[in-house]
Amino acid sequence: MIQIKEGINKFYLGDTLENTIAEVTYVYDNEDTIIIDHTFVSNELRGQSVGKQLIRKVVDFARQENKKIIPQCSFAKKEFIKNEEYNDVLFNDQI
Repeated sequence: MIQIKEGINKFYLGDTLENTIAEVTYVYDNEDTIIIDHTFVSNELRGQSVGKQLIRKVVDFARQENKKIIPQCSFAKKEFIKNEEYNDVLFNDQI
């Protein structure tokens, strides 16, 4: 199983924050809403559901922190469309 690490406004895989091999980043729209603005998975990790696990990590974070999510990057949008169980953290049907 992969170990996802937490940085400032990001979850990632890699040795350091500067040397990631996969990451999802977000920004705060306001105190109650975050925007997933970027998802990256290196070629070596593609096809291993790493991107999906990163999105799930942001969803879990939003649930714990009582935040809503605006999935802005194309990968995050696809994941929110495919996974109805994320609807509880989706901000005003922002897909």
